[in-house]
Amino acid sequence: MNYNGLKEDKRLVKAVPSARQIAYENMEFFCFIHFTVNTFTGSEWGDGTEPESIFDPTELDARQWAKTAAEGGMKGLILTCKHHDGFCLWPSKYTEHSIKNSPYKNGKGDIVRETAEACREFGLKFGVYLSPWDRNNSSYGKGKEYDDYYLNQLTELLTEYGDIFVIWLDGA
Repeated sequence: MNYNGLKEDKRLVKAVPSARQIAYENMEFFCFIHFTVNTFTGSEWGDGTEPESIFDPTELDARQWAKTAAEGGMKGLILTCKHHDGFCLWPSKYTEHSIKNSPYKNGKGDIVRETAEACREFGLKFGVYLSPWDRNNSSYGKGKEYDDYYLNQLTELLTEYGDIFVIWLDGA
């Protein structure tokens, strides 16, 4: 019996974290960068109707982000690659609501790539945030149709940008 008079479950006492879980916990300190169309609208969450033309950073420096994180003792960086507004910071093949249709680098930019490369340069692990909610995509909430769309975008991020230490998901 434990102090509450309940029988102890010996299986719980024997549970130990995996090597992967320990490695993640040993990172201790990493950052999250949220940069999207909301940066230019001043809103916390976009609604998916923002024109791609609003996304036009003129002094973006992903190396500065990574350098600052590394100098601050961080061991990794997670980039919000797509937030709830559905705007992709990479030229996704699966939506027009992405950096490829913005003025940034004349539609040839890829902030996910820039950030992943900067992380490697400064010895940081790179992680991605991909919102499960996409307010720009009309198939959201339609089961398999949206699931396929989402998995296609997740596959792009996991296969085109090198090692990913974490995939951050949340619900809205």
